[in-house]
Amino acid sequence: MQNLKVALVHDYLIEFGGAERVLEALHEMYPEAPIFTAFLDLNGLGPHSGRVKKWDIKTSWLQNFPFGRKLISPFRIFAPSIFESFDLKDYDLVISSCNTYFSKAVITKPEALHISYIHTPPRYLYGYTTSFNYKKHWWTRIAGEIANHFLRIYDFETSQRPDILVANSKNVRERIKKFYRRDAIVIYPPVDIKKFYKQSFSARLQLADRRDSTVIYPPVQLEQVQSKKEKGKNYFLSLGRLVRGKGTEIIVEAAVKLNLPLKVAGSGPELERLKKLAGKSVEFLGEISDGDLPEIYANGKALIVASEDEDFGITSVEAQSAGTPVIAVKAGGYLESIIEGKTGEFFDKADVDSLIKVLETFDYKKYKSEDLKKNAERFSKEKFKKEIKDLIEKNLKQD
Repeated sequence: MQNLKVALVHDYLIEFGGAERVLEALHEMYPEAPIFTAFLDLNGLGPHSGRVKKWDIKTSWLQNFPFGRKLISPFRIFAPSIFESFDLKDYDLVISSCNTYFSKAVITKPEALHISYIHTPPRYLYGYTTSFNYKKHWWTRIAGEIANHFLRIYDFETSQRPDILVANSKNVRERIKKFYRRDAIVIYPPVDIKKFYKQSFSARLQLADRRDSTVIYPPVQLEQVQSKKEKGKNYFLSLGRLVRGKGTEIIVEAAVKLNLPLKVAGSGPELERLKKLAGKSVEFLGEISDGDLPEIYANGKALIVASEDEDFGITSVEAQSAGTPVIAVKAGGYLESIIEGKTGEFFDKADVDSLIKVLETFDYKKYKSEDLKKNAERFSKEKFKKEIKDLIEKNLKQD
């Protein structure tokens, strides 16, 4: 294990979401490991670019094109060959982080161990909602469907290459079984829950005021909390990439109809359209840095998520670790991360009326911070790293 040569592989680095947090946790485990990826756009990573640019990143020939980022989707037919072009013959352990762009297609030496962490089989290939469903031009959709026919064949073939498939949820494990005809091990994605604890302490102060008990507050933590500007839980929160298929428009429309305060955090191509839907009670925050994220979560009445059949939904765990309940559509990975009535509530369909029914009766005061925190601990970064490490040690091929 000491002389183990490790390589990490990731689809592309053009934005920072749940898949990239998995990659970052893997990089923390193997800080000397190079990261092979199809394309890197530091500008697209926002406040996270400072950390990422310190990594040893090796990009593909796609990086040589002046408008390479715009070519990622049209060139997806070449995605398997992009990853096959990487030379990984010197590496004993290869961990690929695979979502939409076939990083699992890399070719390793026969004696190497290849573990592929599957965030989901490509949604656009198997009928799950993505931004591609909203392409305006019919010829774009027809060309895309023709390409997708061949990509489904490539996707199945390349899914057989890794020695071990890891799914980020039970939901995704079932997709892997259905589309790849392989079993997968479930290891939930990592959430750095400790960074949310200090801020969530202020939420516990508020909850304590409504309980018949004597509370003795640790003086150091109390001082830290009091030194921050406390805004209280006075808004609902939506956080994520602003793209079609994420359901943000449902959340905005519901907030407008009920005149509820809503903060929308994140960026993406749907920003301007969402602003047109929004009323005075809706505020757009843009990209939020990791340093500001705990306070944004902790001061919210609830995080609202409406992405239908979400692969896992890492933001729902982040919110709970900050002492904030979650209102989610009753589907996908949210069924695994949220305990109904204890750490959040579900609405039946990804539509405005269903969400409004829940919002009209929702009371954030009934949720206990200790319940939220305890549930979030099931998805801690420490647990993720331990499970990955145990998996490697159990399956590493010995000379």
